[in-house]
Amino acid sequence: MSTPSQRSPLAEQVEELLATDGPLAIVAAGDPVLRRPAEPFDGQLEPALLARFVQALRRTMHAAPGVGLAAPQVGVALRIAVVEDPAPVPEEVRRARGRVPLPFRVLVNPAYEPVGAERAAFFEGCLSVPGWQAVVARPARVRLTGADECGRALDEVVSGWPARIVQHETDHLDGVLYLDRAESRSLSSNQAMAERWSQPTPHEAARALGFGLPE
Repeated sequence: MSTPSQRSPLAEQVEELLATDGPLAIVAAGDPVLRRPAEPFDGQLEPALLARFVQALRRTMHAAPGVGLAAPQVGVALRIAVVEDPAPVPEEVRRARGRVPLPFRVLVNPAYEPVGAERAAFFEGCLSVPGWQAVVARPARVRLTGADECGRALDEVVSGWPARIVQHETDHLDGVLYLDRAESRSLSSNQAMAERWSQPTPHEAARALGFGLPE
C-alpha cells in the first residue's frame, strides 16, 4: 500500500478534488488539460481512491446532466472515462439514431477503431462546450478496447448511439474535442436546437445551413 510520500501527483490532485462534497467542477474549452493526451492509467490511483474518483465522475455526469464524462473534463489528465445513457427518447429518435440504453460503465485506457465504412452524422454537444451543438459524422460501428476499473479487458463492437458516446469520450482522452470533427456550418446554440433542429436526423439543418452529410 502506498504512503502519502509515495503517492503520484495525480493521486494528490484527485484527493484534493474529492475533499469537498458534491459534483466536481467541469473544465471548459480553453483549458490546456483538454488539449493534451491524457496519461495512461497504470496504478497512479490505488483501488480505493480510484473507486471514489469513479463515483465522483458518475455523480458529476448525472448532475450536469450528461451521458459521458472523461477525467480531463474535471482537470485530471488520466485515461479514464465513465459513460451511461438511459436513452429516454421517443421511438422515432431511437430508430433514427440507434439510441438504446447504455448501462453505466468505466473505460480505462480505451481506444477505438472503425468497423466497416458506414458513417452516421448527428448533432452532438459537450459538457466542456456548454450552450452549443454541432453535427459530427462518426463511424457507425467501432471496436472498443481497453479495460474496466477492475482491470478486466474490454474488446467488443459497439454500434449506434453508444458507439458515438464511446468515441466522444475516448477523443477527450486524446486531447480532441467534438468541434474538431464537426461540420462548422452546423454549429448551433441550444436555443436554435430547441426551436429549429430537434428533428431525429440533421437533414433539415444540413439543407438550411449548407453543410454535407455522409452518403
